[in-house]
Amino acid sequence: MKVLIHGCCGPCLIMPLAGLAGEGAETRVFFYNPNIHPYTEWEKRRETLTAHCEREGAPLLPVPEYDISEWFRAIAYRETQRCRLCYYLRLRETAKVAKKGKFDCFTTSLLCSKYQKHELIRETGEEVSKEFDVPFLYRDWRDDWEEGVRRSRELSMYRQPYCGCLYSETERYREKGAAK
Repeated sequence: MKVLIHGCCGPCLIMPLAGLAGEGAETRVFFYNPNIHPYTEWEKRRETLTAHCEREGAPLLPVPEYDISEWFRAIAYRETQRCRLCYYLRLRETAKVAKKGKFDCFTTSLLCSKYQKHELIRETGEEVSKEFDVPFLYRDWRDDWEEGVRRSRELSMYRQPYCGCLYSETERYREKGAAK
């Protein structure tokens, strides 16, 4: 089975990549995350994911240039729906690449994080699947999350402190400040 996996970051990619390899899947990784702000954060995540792909021998497709403007246009005046729209942007682009590359299916490492809106990711993946006629491979990798954290720390991987978008960064640090 030829699988295209959307990689949100290196740490979240660890367990899905290992799981798919254990299933005998031929996996390619696609890093497409126009939501990540600022650029320096995007660059750290790209570098960490790239290094992990190289270490594991997992082919990484060419990374599109950083362009947050598409994300801002998608969520402008729809901030309460930003996660749904963000998942849609990223999974839509992944499905488009999967269709063009004749992959059997696509999935995302977002399904590993216990902090993501899991059912919304699943619904969005299935919606995009119909749009591009490429199956969405659903796996609930959250049970492996702790193991992924442990391995990422052993590998001294960069571990981001927030989801990636400007809103999640603000929420994270506002809560941190309020806790003090």
